[in-house]
Amino acid sequence: MTVKSGPDQTENICEKEGKYLTFSLAGEEYGIGILQVKEIIGMMPITTVPRTPDFVKGVINLRGKVIPVIDLRLRFSIEESRYTERTCIIVVEISGTHGDMVIGIVVDSVSEVLNIKKEQIEPSPSFGTSLDSEYILGMAKLDNGVKILLDINKVLGADDISMLEKKTR
Repeated sequence: MTVKSGPDQTENICEKEGKYLTFSLAGEEYGIGILQVKEIIGMMPITTVPRTPDFVKGVINLRGKVIPVIDLRLRFSIEESRYTERTCIIVVEISGTHGDMVIGIVVDSVSEVLNIKKEQIEPSPSFGTSLDSEYILGMAKLDNGVKILLDINKVLGADDISMLEKKTR
């Protein structure tokens, strides 16, 4: 991935300004645009679904609706961890091939909602062509460190979303 410069990049940074729900995964801080977050729920029993990738934990019944749940640690190839009382599921809406889809993502803990200004956001660094970082919107530079801003629509590939849509129909 190459870092763009010029007016396009500045426009993109302006679009990224806004409120983000921040959360922790393996000691690192991430953020998701608040407009995609539907709710935050505590851990609940997850029904496993056969023949799904390891990062797909299964499905939950949330007020009569079946929602697929993925473990973000496993999706990012981070070592699996035991769930604690702080572990929770962030219910988000993503864009799928058949329209919008609601999924749950398991995170270590939710931190806070931050209003991140365009001056605080830098483009994601280039890690070379062999590393896929398309799902990173940018890096938010804050007083207490850097938060990785995620494009939740790109965390799952099109094939992953299609598979989840089929499993929950």
